[in-house]
Amino acid sequence: MDVIILCSSSSCCSKFKNGCAVTVTGTKSSVLSCNEAFGGIGIGDLKVLPSGLRLNWKKHKKKQLGLSGFVIRSSFDGVTVKKKPESSMSSEEVYRVLKSMSDPNQGFSFFNSMAELPRVIHTTETCNYMLEMLRAHERVEDMVVVFDLMQKQIIKRSINTYLTIFMGLNVRGGLREAPIALEKMRKVGFVLNGYSYNGLIHLLLKSGFCREALKVYRRMVSEGINPSLKTYSALMVALGKRRDTETVLGLLQEMESLGLRPNIYTFTICIRILGRAGRIDEAYGILKKMDDAGCGPDVVTYTVLIDALCNAGKLNNAKELFLKMKLSSHKPDRVTYITLLDKLSDRGDLDAVKEFWSEMEADGYLPDVVTFTILIDALCKVGEVDEAFDTLDVMKEQGVAPNLHTYNTLICGLLRLNRLDEALGLFESMEALGLETTAFTYILFIDYYGKSGNFDKAIKTFEKMKTNGIVPNIVACNASLYSLAEQGRLEEAKEFFNGLKNCGLAPDAITYNIMMRCYGKAGRVDGAIKLLSEMEENGCDPEVVTINSLIDTLYKADRVDEAWKMFQRMKEMKIAPTVVTYNTLLAGLGKEGRVQKATALFRGMIADGYSPNTITFNTLLDCLCKNGEVDLAFKMLFRMTEMNCVADVLTYNTVIYGLIKENRVNYAFWLFHQMKKVIYPDHVTLCTLLPCVVKNGQIEDAFRVAKEFVHHVGDHADGPFWEDLMGGILIEAEIGQSILFAESLVRNGICEDDSVLIPLVTFLCRHGKAGDAYNVFLKLTNSFSIKPSLEAYNVLIDGLLKARLSEIAWGLFYEMKNAGCTPDVFTYNLFLDVLGKSGKIKELFDLHEEMLFRGCKPNTITQNIVIFGLVKSNNLDKAIDLYYDLMSGDFSPTPWTYGPLIDGLLKFGRLEEAKQFFEEMLDYGCRPNCPLYNILINGFGKNGDVETASELFRRMIKEGIRPDLKSYSIMVDCLCMVGKVDDALLYFEELKLSGLDPDLVCYNLMINGLGRSRRVEEALSLYDEMQNRGITPDLYTYNALILNLGIAGMVEEAGKMYEELQLSGLEPNVFTYNALIRGHSMSGNPDSAYAVYKNMMIGGCRPNTGTFAQLPNQS
Repeated sequence: MDVIILCSSSSCCSKFKNGCAVTVTGTKSSVLSCNEAFGGIGIGDLKVLPSGLRLNWKKHKKKQLGLSGFVIRSSFDGVTVKKKPESSMSSEEVYRVLKSMSDPNQGFSFFNSMAELPRVIHTTETCNYMLEMLRAHERVEDMVVVFDLMQKQIIKRSINTYLTIFMGLNVRGGLREAPIALEKMRKVGFVLNGYSYNGLIHLLLKSGFCREALKVYRRMVSEGINPSLKTYSALMVALGKRRDTETVLGLLQEMESLGLRPNIYTFTICIRILGRAGRIDEAYGILKKMDDAGCGPDVVTYTVLIDALCNAGKLNNAKELFLKMKLSSHKPDRVTYITLLDKLSDRGDLDAVKEFWSEMEADGYLPDVVTFTILIDALCKVGEVDEAFDTLDVMKEQGVAPNLHTYNTLICGLLRLNRLDEALGLFESMEALGLETTAFTYILFIDYYGKSGNFDKAIKTFEKMKTNGIVPNIVACNASLYSLAEQGRLEEAKEFFNGLKNCGLAPDAITYNIMMRCYGKAGRVDGAIKLLSEMEENGCDPEVVTINSLIDTLYKADRVDEAWKMFQRMKEMKIAPTVVTYNTLLAGLGKEGRVQKATALFRGMIADGYSPNTITFNTLLDCLCKNGEVDLAFKMLFRMTEMNCVADVLTYNTVIYGLIKENRVNYAFWLFHQMKKVIYPDHVTLCTLLPCVVKNGQIEDAFRVAKEFVHHVGDHADGPFWEDLMGGILIEAEIGQSILFAESLVRNGICEDDSVLIPLVTFLCRHGKAGDAYNVFLKLTNSFSIKPSLEAYNVLIDGLLKARLSEIAWGLFYEMKNAGCTPDVFTYNLFLDVLGKSGKIKELFDLHEEMLFRGCKPNTITQNIVIFGLVKSNNLDKAIDLYYDLMSGDFSPTPWTYGPLIDGLLKFGRLEEAKQFFEEMLDYGCRPNCPLYNILINGFGKNGDVETASELFRRMIKEGIRPDLKSYSIMVDCLCMVGKVDDALLYFEELKLSGLDPDLVCYNLMINGLGRSRRVEEALSLYDEMQNRGITPDLYTYNALILNLGIAGMVEEAGKMYEELQLSGLEPNVFTYNALIRGHSMSGNPDSAYAVYKNMMIGGCRPNTGTFAQLPNQS
């Protein structure tokens, strides 16, 4: 019998530092490993106790031993150990070991020992787990140590980081209690740095807690820590949404007083907020301040101010500002033109519309459906309907399809001129064009007939509307308006609403309610409030439903104070609140996490004589469970029966969710059984409960629940149900537990198809475990006779190919065909793509022939794959021939058709042909996308033609295509290659202003470009900025800096950078050493150069020709 003894006590193994593992075979024993993390932890299926453990070795001999070593079966049935370097543990391994520990002393010791190792990096996950363990044992001082480590090592602090700390300090109410929690944190030793404060403010804003974020900001400033520009901008945006203009302006002054210079984005936010508030003069003041500060406005700034001027009726000022834009370096863009054209059209200023239209085209902005419709509307409003129809023809010729709004505009114009027959003809043609008419279109004719006195025709049109399902009385109109409002189609709803008044139908309270909701959904809260005033002016008394709708709209717009003022105003309007009013307010408070105020409102509601309903309780329970007050939620649940209120499925699901969230699985399971006594669980109940039951190891219990549910619901336990259930289990539980649960379902006939197999395979493939997915697939299909569907095969084949397990994928492909499962176009495309990318053209065409033989019709993706494969295998001309053969048929090319062809031409230096293909693409009506432009820009840039590359970049923007991160990175790379580093910097800064964040590649390109231009100080500044943004440098970063520092004669700094590289856990390569050698050689330090060479050889790094070229000649 073989025995393993694992021990951490000094009496057991006194000559080892802490814990050790010993194997005993017969009478011999040997030490396997010794590690202080081994005291009382679970390793695989073993439980290792501090005092030692004996168990049968044969049962566990293949299990992983743990942190320091793993066991291998030997030929003589003994045990050998391969030592695994402790300093190279991954974060996942650290987390796994931490989770296996229950002793906080042991866990904290292990956590700290890992933090001291240079190649082990703690993550948010490991730190949060450590914080939770310490919180559970009330070790606040040690929590301070963990948090301080997170700050020093720049480990991201998540919401859970702060919530765990808050709970450890007995602060309830969730993240919104941050201002209170920070005071307590300070008292016990938590000291937040600037990065933590900025992060916490952003978390609060993201969670909708604007006021709390502002309090945290005040505390931050009071401690002498300056917030970042990004933090100021985020605060301003959030406050702007609340219409808190004064606070926004106060923030601007405060940041300036702290010596922080606002950027374009910050100033533009202020201008937008002032513009919306109608404070135009102050908005202009901000514009002047920008100029004085040397921070010139950009196109967005100007457009924002133009929109504000137009909304304030100051069109002349808007035009003047537009002309100023034209003369500046920030030319108007498409949004600028649309803003002006729309406002001028509303004013009926056709000449001005045409003038700006011409300028828009001259600036290279092609008209689209929006701009064409604005022009048509302007023409119709001044009676130029024939010209409007000419414009419609031009619109179609240019490939711009008119929409319903375009045709409604034309019908309006025709009816204004009494050209009824033409209007009816146009109306009839709309159906042939596939445009579904709305009630507004009918009302146009009803209004016309009514005003013309032709009431019979009006009645006939009324009947026609009813026949088509649209009844033009106020009730039917309200129903139509409701559908528009629910879809968020505000502009059409406004047309319809205005049409009601035009045809003599007076909106009632319901009409106004619907319109207010529509405004609210579109985020136009001020429009909704304006409707309330209009409603009262028109003698239509608001109902409680109206106020409820407005309170809901204000809450959703995060204008909380106004919502409560509206609630208080109800008394003045002599409108009694209803249970819906209270439910709306409770929902808002729940969203904010304001538990105490929600419970106070609930008590006040009862005191005022309003009986809560099930929705009231469900809303309050949701608030409590999401904010850590599950015990109070339990009390509320039992109180429901006392108040004659029946709990529904949602009630129980909410409380079960709260219990699961706090990992109180047994309580949740108990409540589930109580629930079954009164109401049957639903799909959501199981998907909430069972993942954590399986995670808790109660697989048999989970199986029994699933079995009972399936027998109860029958066919309703379909594919989507199993997909949701297995998806939740896979996220929560270990993969092994998930597979055991799936096997039990299949083995017992609960799920007889591949509904549980597909989620398992999908999850494993997505997480890079395609091999495991294949093994699960084989087990469930072979051992349990599950017949896999085409979907199951496709998911697995896709995963295997992505994991480069091509041989297994091909075997599965042959197997599915032999099993009678016919591959579809998706299956064939997967294999064709692999063959194309590997340059196996003969095999590609053989498979293509098989596809046709089996009657599987290739799609556009198939043909694109073939073209790509030909280009990849240097058969560019054959790819072009295939393209033209396809175009002679009914093939519809996409940007992915042209991408490989243009890329191939550019790589072969055939630039003119590439240009021709691009223009041909446009002729065929195929609009380019961002990736295609990236190919063009990169091709011309890498060929040294950066002027054309820059033109293509600008053209992309003019066509309304937003550049992505790769677009900017390509421009930076190409400009740095030709030495235009200042231009590259402009693109780099523009990237940050565009709302995108530079990644490691982009920073590396810019750092290297600056270094090569001997601007190493700027390169080092970017290096610091990159790390402040949480981006970890890689070997390329260090090599570029070491090389360029050495060339600049800053050899000592290069050496420090080399030391930093080693501390980061990276291994230097031949280019690192070459850079160091070159730096020492150029600085006249041959001994140092040869010392580096010696270290290089000792470290096992092979020199290349560049190494010897850099070494100085020995005398």
